[in-house]
Amino acid sequence: MNIETLRIFCSVVSQKSFSRGAAVNKVSQSAATQAVRRLERELGAELIDRTRRPFVLTPAGEICYEAFRELVDLYDNVIARLQSLQVEVSGIVRVGAIYSVGLHDMRECMRRFLRQYPRAQVRLEFLHPTRIYEGVLSGELDLGIVSYPQSSPEIDVIHLREERMVLVCAPEHRFASREEVDVSELAGEPFVTFDRGLSIRRHLDRYLRERHVSVQVVMAFDNIETIKQAVEVGIGVSILPEPTIRRELAAGTLKVAAIKPDEPTRPIGVIHHHRKVFTPAITKFIELLKEVSASAAA
Repeated sequence: MNIETLRIFCSVVSQKSFSRGAAVNKVSQSAATQAVRRLERELGAELIDRTRRPFVLTPAGEICYEAFRELVDLYDNVIARLQSLQVEVSGIVRVGAIYSVGLHDMRECMRRFLRQYPRAQVRLEFLHPTRIYEGVLSGELDLGIVSYPQSSPEIDVIHLREERMVLVCAPEHRFASREEVDVSELAGEPFVTFDRGLSIRRHLDRYLRERHVSVQVVMAFDNIETIKQAVEVGIGVSILPEPTIRRELAAGTLKVAAIKPDEPTRPIGVIHHHRKVFTPAITKFIELLKEVSASAAA
């Protein structure tokens, strides 16, 4: 039994899949299966009931998962503390970001980080918010960059910035020539918005409801890019973070107006497991994220 075997077992359980658990640890599915079987043989107990689809943990598996997850976390924290004693910044930073956080911002942050710390690496994935929270909790990700970040007993939040939200419409729309629009004017307006499961949808719905404005939701999507495309062809208007539409504004394919009297904002933050011990590389990457966010907000 070794720490990597325990790590693979924990990943398989947290990902609820042998194939995804294997991918997290960059091994084959066969290797992950063999690792779990080897662990079961050494312990003399079945940990996973494979007769169920999806599989479930046995009572012995539940005991081992909780204990082994703590062991893996403890080992990773020891390694992180040892790395913090080093003068040189090195190692890997595993980051998950929502698609709308701004690919340009992330690229700029990564470019500056790798230039300043050539012995460090950043593994960046653009993921659905749910996957980011799951990755942070399972230890698959060191950091998650999300909107409307939610803290919990297991998750801590580092605030990055507030993004102003603006009304977005097609160039032919009656609001296209306006610099500002009163939120009451959106009543009954065809509206393109986000899927109900997303935090930004819940906040937008509450914003409109508190101002007694009822829009006509005609389409809902899980990403900003598709919403922008729907607005461009005139399906409806939307409310989006201003930084996410700068390319379309420059190209003239979308128009924006400030929302009055009280403009909504979207908070962006970094989430991490509350037991995560930051390596020098993680610390420096967060510092650069704050610098880039400050520049973007200026």
